[in-house]
Amino acid sequence: MPFDGFQDRSNPSTEYGEINFVREAFHLQYNWIALVGAGLFAVMSGSLLPIFLAGGLELMYLAMVPQNARFQRLVRSWKLSEELEQRQQQFAELLNGLPSEAKRRYALLAQVCASVRGNFAQLSSASQIFLQQMDARLDGLLRGYARLLVTSSQQLQYLKSTDPNEIKREVGALERAMTSDLPKVQEINKKRIEILNKRLEKYQKLSENQEVVTAQCAAVEDVLHLVRDQSVTMRDPQQVSDQLENLVRDVEQTEQTVQQVEAIFGNMSPDLEGLMSMESTPSSSGRRRVRPTN
Repeated sequence: MPFDGFQDRSNPSTEYGEINFVREAFHLQYNWIALVGAGLFAVMSGSLLPIFLAGGLELMYLAMVPQNARFQRLVRSWKLSEELEQRQQQFAELLNGLPSEAKRRYALLAQVCASVRGNFAQLSSASQIFLQQMDARLDGLLRGYARLLVTSSQQLQYLKSTDPNEIKREVGALERAMTSDLPKVQEINKKRIEILNKRLEKYQKLSENQEVVTAQCAAVEDVLHLVRDQSVTMRDPQQVSDQLENLVRDVEQTEQTVQQVEAIFGNMSPDLEGLMSMESTPSSSGRRRVRPTN
């Protein structure tokens, strides 16, 4: 079962070097208005001269404007705004997919972050640079916390839907029936036993990872509550910013662990393909499928 939602990051990642400024200049609204206007004027006048003039001006426009530094900065700002809007929409969808209890936990932590911002809002202008760092780290923590909540929810759903004892019973039944099976059936069931054992191994790893994610979520909540309490009397936002930076690193390490577990689940596909290829051979058409006995 693949898990999603870990890859989001709060920092935009638009590669400005890949922007085609000529295309952006051509599709600019005012450029199209000028081209359409020239075409209409040519139709009304019954002459192709406006078309030729517009074509020449268009070539000059496309040769000069895309090279202009101010135009390039403007296009980059558009792309950045589009990416931020897209990420905000994706994050909103991620929050909407959370179970009600996870939504409640996230809302409470967002209120804690708002309290921290409010307590430091009245500091002097000299502290604003640290306040900006703190604000960015609070946003990053909230996003990381939401992703961990999504991961925890998905893992719990998988753990609840999988019974390791049932898998063990099926392995035992296959092993007991192995001696009486036909050679081809034995070959298939050996592969099944191997896959079932791998499922047990992955279940155990996922169960351990779930404990890590749960502990990390609790740690984020504890630290941010502590930061809120400290912000009532603390007047040095740099100390708070340093605490949040350490917490951000912890959350990132936990997300890396989550990605490793996701990779483990992805490795199961070759095993299943191998089993299906064995089952599709002509000699296996008369095999006896063994099911566990209760």
